[in-house]
Amino acid sequence: MSFAKAQELLKLAMMATRRSGVSRDEIIEEFGCVYRTAQRMTEALEAAFPQTETTEGDNRRKRWHIPARHVAALLSPSPEELAALSSGISQLEQAGMLQEASLTRSLAQKVRALVPPEKGARLAVDEEAILEALGHAARPGPRPAAIREVDAAIYEALKGPFLLRFPYQKRGQAKPVDRVVAPHGLLLGVRRYLVARDTAKPSSAPLQHFRVEEIAEAEVLPQSFEFDAGFDIRQHAARGFGSFEDSAEYSDVVWRFAPDAAAHARGFVFHPTQVVEEERDGSLLVRFKASGHLEMCWHLYSWGDAVEVLQPAELREMTQAYRRRFAAYP
Repeated sequence: MSFAKAQELLKLAMMATRRSGVSRDEIIEEFGCVYRTAQRMTEALEAAFPQTETTEGDNRRKRWHIPARHVAALLSPSPEELAALSSGISQLEQAGMLQEASLTRSLAQKVRALVPPEKGARLAVDEEAILEALGHAARPGPRPAAIREVDAAIYEALKGPFLLRFPYQKRGQAKPVDRVVAPHGLLLGVRRYLVARDTAKPSSAPLQHFRVEEIAEAEVLPQSFEFDAGFDIRQHAARGFGSFEDSAEYSDVVWRFAPDAAAHARGFVFHPTQVVEEERDGSLLVRFKASGHLEMCWHLYSWGDAVEVLQPAELREMTQAYRRRFAAYP
């Protein structure tokens, strides 16, 4: 058996340790193979792991399952995986997600505790070398301030889900007002926003955004609630260019990047719904639908006069007077 096929077999064995096991359809999707290849892979799995159990699912299709204890000794993490875990913790901290960083750090400690001692020392050396090489990948620059207790309260409320109470001062208000909200999710970006329903308002009112950095303290209440039917945080996030969303601004957006900036612009995903179109003169059109004109302005300024706003008119007016020639692109 080739080394590559051995790796695939081990990966398949890992998939088979799931509680529901693995089906041939899932093997085809994961490995991009045809049915006959998936059939040979399950035969190899049964030959290499006699403990493999087969069951029949609700759709009368076979599933293969291996008790995790039979493959645990083969599943020591690689130094690359450990380095990725450490890098992920740093990224979470940089993003101000202290609760998630703490939980991921705890997971990393558990993973390392399961590594056999004879492998641990070598893994640690290799991981350190990889992390040194990846040092440039640390995210520099400004990041949101975070209050650990507030983050922990938001995390607990989302996990419940439970109602959350906190004092909040909107612009124009003389002092903070206590809010009791039903949290639905978090939007991450230059600023972090808690997406939540204010329980003091009618249930038909739209979800509101609360700046996490403006929440100095928060209390998780014992009352639970049901998420709005059909709510999806990814679809909700896609309505904004960044972490801010305003229904009044939601509209078609069209940017044209100059020919000399087009190649660089192709390396960006400006919005998950974007459509890119090349023009005859070499310029690049980027189309999407979103709100958040101010956050768009912040990003567009970094491109200087290499980008032109075609739509919407309001955004074009906001940026036109501030286009500059810069020595480099973002």
